[in-house]
Amino acid sequence: MTDDTSGTLDEALERLHTAGPERHGWLSNHGPMAVEALVRHGQARSVHRWLDYYRAKLEDMPDGHTPITERNWREALGEPRHIADWTAYFGHELAERPWRDVLAQWWPRLLPGIAGGATHPVIRVGHAVRALLDEPGAATAPRTAELAHALGYWAARHAPLPSLGRLPGPPSGSAADALAGVPLIADQSGGIRERLPRLTAFPTWPARTTLYADAALDADAARDRLTELVRAATLRYLTHGHGEPVMLVHAATAPNAVLRTLPALPRELWAPSLDAAWAASAAVTAVYGPSDPGPRPHPAPEAAAASPEEVFTRAAAHGDEHAIKLSDTALDVARQAAATGQDPGPALAAALRSCALIDAPSTTP
Repeated sequence: MTDDTSGTLDEALERLHTAGPERHGWLSNHGPMAVEALVRHGQARSVHRWLDYYRAKLEDMPDGHTPITERNWREALGEPRHIADWTAYFGHELAERPWRDVLAQWWPRLLPGIAGGATHPVIRVGHAVRALLDEPGAATAPRTAELAHALGYWAARHAPLPSLGRLPGPPSGSAADALAGVPLIADQSGGIRERLPRLTAFPTWPARTTLYADAALDADAARDRLTELVRAATLRYLTHGHGEPVMLVHAATAPNAVLRTLPALPRELWAPSLDAAWAASAAVTAVYGPSDPGPRPHPAPEAAAASPEEVFTRAAAHGDEHAIKLSDTALDVARQAAATGQDPGPALAAALRSCALIDAPSTTP
């Protein structure tokens, strides 16, 4: 839960909601995701200073095109020119109905397009939902508006992956081995929009015979496997993040956004959410993963002994939004590891690795 009695998060979101979700054509606005993570991890005092630096990079919300209605929404799905229209539509829906009801209706509609916008829309939704789930009185107007912006961005950038073949899953059945078995695309030139159509097949994961043997356990099993996937993708960044330090962050943060959203969704949506999260993580791995892993880095002794709070403080001081977001996910993984008797150190090392691999902003926040 956030410790935000000052209202910093709401103030920051209000500042950001005059901006569109993209800049320079299609680069994503990471501001709402980063400030939510900063506040959550005790860095509220740095939020407005960080925004002063970041807001100058953003562009105003574009003009509307055609209002979205129940009659035309299918035609407008995946149309970036409707970004403002979709945001207005969800703003109206959330003003009229409980936010969980709107999310439950639209989540299965949007889930097939999870890779759209380089997975940033679903990540933004995950941060918005986490803020709304805080108690008490978390469903403030700025946080509800943030969910409208996030859902609107996802609807406008909705982009299903190409039809993919199914490869055998790993004999171990583990998420780590499944990610290791994802075939890399041969041509890794161009941006993600050029790369995703080159995907051909993914390993089958998780094994259906084990995950869905008992329908009554589907939801809990899906949550547990999704937790495993987030951990595997986070730890994989240690040895593979050098392939593309910024973009490979999303192999972990996209499935974690789905994991964060599960508590707000009906349980029958948890298993298809796992499927979509696996597709997103595998897709990012396939189009940006290096052909050879690098040596597993060994953090300096003082880094290895750092607490989660110290690790996130370093990410906040670094200032890059991707380092902040991966560190946020790594702290989730470290917390889960500690709760289950595992070593949280590798997850914290992944956070520090992102700070080492990703260039810090030229202007320090």
